[in-house]
Amino acid sequence: MSFAGKYQLQSQENFEPFMKAVGLSDELIQKGKDVISTTEIEEDGDNFKVTVTTGSKVLVNSFTVGQESELETLTGEKAKAVVMRDGNKLKVSLKGIESVTELVDGNTLIGTMTLGDIVYKRINKRM
Repeated sequence: MSFAGKYQLQSQENFEPFMKAVGLSDELIQKGKDVISTTEIEEDGDNFKVTVTTGSKVLVNSFTVGQESELETLTGEKAKAVVMRDGNKLKVSLKGIESVTELVDGNTLIGTMTLGDIVYKRINKRM
């Protein structure tokens, strides 16, 4: 199943506690919590480009599955990590955050980020 496509955020769980835990300011958290974000995924074999647009903030990460890549975190920091593919899941550990992006069916993309005991979940639908 291909991840390629454009997805829109439908719902999210634990946004505020997770963003506080990663160090975002209360001001940024308040600005970001009601903004609808879109995720665009380009996939060419094991090469991916993921663009997440939230309001005026655009986060772009390009990587090749199984190879070390420099990825940008939610706070704008750069970190080296290896994204692995496990069937319909992309998994990466980045600065203590375990991230799993799962294509549940052809139209639903679920992103789960875990930091300690806080689990932040994003449900996106294909546009």
